[in-house]
Amino acid sequence: MAERFRNKTIIVTGGASGIGEATVKEFAKEGANVVISDMSDKGESLSDQLNQDGYDTTFIKADVTKEDEVKSLVESTVDKYGSLDVLFANAGIGGMTLVHETDFTEWKKIIDVNLHGVFLCNKYAIAQMLKQENGGAIVNNDSIHGVVGKMSVGAYSAAKGGVKLLTQTETAEYAAKGIRINNVNPGYTDTPLLSDLPEEAKQELINLHPIGRLGKPEEVAKAVLFLASDDASFITGASLLVDGGYTAV
Repeated sequence: MAERFRNKTIIVTGGASGIGEATVKEFAKEGANVVISDMSDKGESLSDQLNQDGYDTTFIKADVTKEDEVKSLVESTVDKYGSLDVLFANAGIGGMTLVHETDFTEWKKIIDVNLHGVFLCNKYAIAQMLKQENGGAIVNNDSIHGVVGKMSVGAYSAAKGGVKLLTQTETAEYAAKGIRINNVNPGYTDTPLLSDLPEEAKQELINLHPIGRLGKPEEVAKAVLFLASDDASFITGASLLVDGGYTAV
């Protein structure tokens, strides 16, 4: 297997499950030193297992909505591995209510994690990458709902739309300094977030994708690795749809 990330250091937030976990594993298989960050201690179990398999990973518990914890996450990563080459800002939460029924506290929580959390992770990753001779790459986990709306995802779409424009603004600010920043925009993906859905509701989601199924976490992970790799060296400010055709119809 090609090891595009040999001796590279990666942070994956929300790395304990779902798309984050799949991405951690893909980076590890390609030779990276991977820092798994999550609020869940499942990240520690994942790290232990991967290390037993011969990979180099570290678990750092952090809340992406708390600036001091994000700052410490980046500093601890650099203290251990010497650099930060790639950030996958993946941590996020969902929420489905009509706008007029959305509690303001819930609105603020969704915005806090999905937009403010991405901003904080980007802020401290960029600050570190500016110190490095070779810059770095950032991939933000956006969504199809950062591109198109849908009933009952007002707060989520507002946050994800913000991520899209944050990424484009950062591209204007930092592309000439050797830092590439892109978004991956998954369609509905078969992760633990959907595990509690009734089968009828899950089938309704499947029907929204012309490809006829939900995405697999590994499919999104491989898109993340592409955007983070030198294979995408002339790509920055982009939003890569990995959505089974959801936004095409």
